[in-house]
Amino acid sequence: MIPDRTIPPGELSIRVYYEDTDTGGVVYYANYLKFFERGRTEWLRALGMDQHTLATQEQMMFVVKHADIAYRQPARLDDRILVRTAVTGLGASTIRFAQQALRDGTLLASADIQVCTVHALSFKPIRLSPSIRDLLEKALH
Repeated sequence: MIPDRTIPPGELSIRVYYEDTDTGGVVYYANYLKFFERGRTEWLRALGMDQHTLATQEQMMFVVKHADIAYRQPARLDDRILVRTAVTGLGASTIRFAQQALRDGTLLASADIQVCTVHALSFKPIRLSPSIRDLLEKALH
């Protein structure tokens, strides 16, 4: 369960298309990674963090370091999925996200995703900038 925050969890509505499904007619398991990526990206964008701008102007990028996903119920063609995203932890160069995919309030999948901040050219870990850390810390309370 995603706890209450000062900055609320992000929510993104996604429609399941034919391209998202497998031969069984359900969302292919790896596509949840795409859904969760979109959820994180849009939540960060809503907070004023455009990833392209961060990469080109700040020389900072977010890369996934770890992903742990639990699948509970299948999503099917034309389903409307709600992806929820919240920050659950911060390190010197890492951000931990809790994410959920729901259909009409039913939990379909949940994920614990850890991203690392890296330099856009060297891909070596770098510390979160003070301004980004301050913003994300508000999402922890």
